[in-house]
Amino acid sequence: MKALIIGGAGFIGCNIARRLLDQEDEVLVFDNLSRKGTHSNLRWLQSLGPVEFFEGDIRESAGLDEVFRAHPDVDVVYHMAAQVAVTTSVTDPREDFEINALGTFNVLEAIRLSKADPILIFASTNKVYGGMEDVKIVEEDGRYAYRDFPEGIPEDRLLDFHSPYGCSKGAADQYVRDYARIYGMRTVAFRQSCIYGYRQFGIEDQGWVAWFTIQAVLDRPITIYGDGKQVRDMLFVEDLVEAYQMALREIETTSGKIYNLGGGPRNKMCLHDLIAALEGHGNRKLKYTYDDWRPGDQPVFVCNVDKAKQDFGWEPRTSPEEGVEKLFDWVSKNTELFLQEGL
Repeated sequence: MKALIIGGAGFIGCNIARRLLDQEDEVLVFDNLSRKGTHSNLRWLQSLGPVEFFEGDIRESAGLDEVFRAHPDVDVVYHMAAQVAVTTSVTDPREDFEINALGTFNVLEAIRLSKADPILIFASTNKVYGGMEDVKIVEEDGRYAYRDFPEGIPEDRLLDFHSPYGCSKGAADQYVRDYARIYGMRTVAFRQSCIYGYRQFGIEDQGWVAWFTIQAVLDRPITIYGDGKQVRDMLFVEDLVEAYQMALREIETTSGKIYNLGGGPRNKMCLHDLIAALEGHGNRKLKYTYDDWRPGDQPVFVCNVDKAKQDFGWEPRTSPEEGVEKLFDWVSKNTELFLQEGL
């Protein structure tokens, strides 16, 4: 297959590209290289096999149109480009909107007007469900948990966009769904929860598992925003990429649908759990302090992933303990990358 990965030099994008190169698919990467680590990720990808790179920004439709003119036979588009931090969206809501909402609209229009009719795989977010203040939260063994959703939050949960980031990604989420309904495009949207793994250049405002891991390896202090009892279901990036591939193979079933993708109720950690795991891997106590909760931060988010299993047979394979160990080992072997990026 010929695949275009928008945001292909980013964390998830480059992991998709690696998988496709291993399959000997043809890989096109579109990225503006604005995020830390993207130059390094692109060089790494190009060392693995033939990758055609287009430098461009999804806020400008001309660059996307150019790619489809050059490659009118694209089979699948992975749209991974985004502004990904809630805190950044609060600081600069216009930029957040232009990247996530307008940018996704530009991607959809470029696909709609192309001759190829490619499948679109879109990375949405659990933030479309909002703060879920009506969901009862209890504390169990020093961790927050849902009282009434033991299997996690399902896709039929009412949408309640919270924060500019939630609004921009939520708008994109619904545009992707509606272009399937109105224009007959083959789109699949994934509401993702706490993805982590190789080549993730996490920062304090986004990518907390990678950020904590980088700080732990480099023996630097960590700030915990909130009380550390917050729980997330964690999904290792290789499991995420496998979900994309399985959904593609069942596109007759998955087209036009939205799926939760996360670790689910059996693959979750709180912040304190991650700290303990990292201390075990590094054989030393970490230095950390506490600060106020950040806007839009849910005390717990765990998604129900039954729909993905039912429709295309996917379920998470990597436990948080195994995944954190893999990430810790990778960061430990590549500390120079993080120092070069100023992390």
